Amino acid sequence: MENHNREGILYAVAAYSTWGILPIYWKQIVDVSAHEVLANRIFWSFWFMVLILIFSKKLPSFIKSLKEFQKQPKLFAALAAASILVSANWFLFIWAVNSDRVVESSLGYYINPLISIVLGIIFLKESLSKIQILSFFLALAGVLILTISYGKFPWVSFGLALSFGVYGLVKKVIKVDSSIGLALETLVIMPIAFIYLSIHMKNGTSALFSESISNDVLLVASGAITAIPLLFFAKGVQKIPLYLMGFIQYIAPTMMLILGVFLYGEPFGATRLIAFAFIWGALALVTLSSINWNQVRGRNRNKVA
Repeated sequence: MENHNREGILYAVAAYSTWGILPIYWKQIVDVSAHEVLANRIFWSFWFMVLILIFSKKLPSFIKSLKEFQKQPKLFAALAAASILVSANWFLFIWAVNSDRVVESSLGYYINPLISIVLGIIFLKESLSKIQILSFFLALAGVLILTISYGKFPWVSFGLALSFGVYGLVKKVIKVDSSIGLALETLVIMPIAFIYLSIHMKNGTSALFSESISNDVLLVASGAITAIPLLFFAKGVQKIPLYLMGFIQYIAPTMMLILGVFLYGEPFGATRLIAFAFIWGALALVTLSSINWNQVRGRNRNKVA
């Protein structure tokens, strides 16, 4: 069980670390609309996953799973919900960035773990230790400080947090191989993306294959850039409790913060510093409690031996 959790933690850390540095990638595509970036992400993600399935020899299993999902309406509905939720999350984030609402977006990534923790407790009956409960309220205090300092209800933030939080819950419930599951998710929404891109290409308004080679490469590669961290996430979320995944989620916005302040020169005032202190205090408590728990289990094993 310990190795199982360690593997899940590594996948989760890999997913959120990758998402943490993605702003560097998206800042290279400055002349493409949010709608077209989203359509390209969905379309090329599907074909990237097809290649993954071919090389991993899972294509027959994918076809078998597709037939099974079609025979089970509830399972197919959950799959469709996951696809819609993650697509909505992508669109809302791209729209927010293009609308100069980066502050609200970053706040969403700090609210997201709290949503995951609450969903885990309500729907999966996960329990928290006293230290973890204290950590939750410390993190909540930090998020509230950020919210109050912003000055109004950040609906974009809660939209981002809720859409990805529920997506994580659905991924936790759907028991399917991570690569097959992601291929199925992108397949559900891919036809819409294909129609959108086709119309723009026919009208001569598409940025793909019409403006610059660098843009073409970035848009096509967005499939792999999108799919890889989602694969890591899917593997991690099935191996560790949702509350633990919730705390690990703070990696991504923290990396974005570092990029924003030190690479892009965005301001970071005293209010944000106080809020981040609460959040990192929560992470420190969770980390220490996990270390102590592993040490206790190790001592118990030694006594039994």
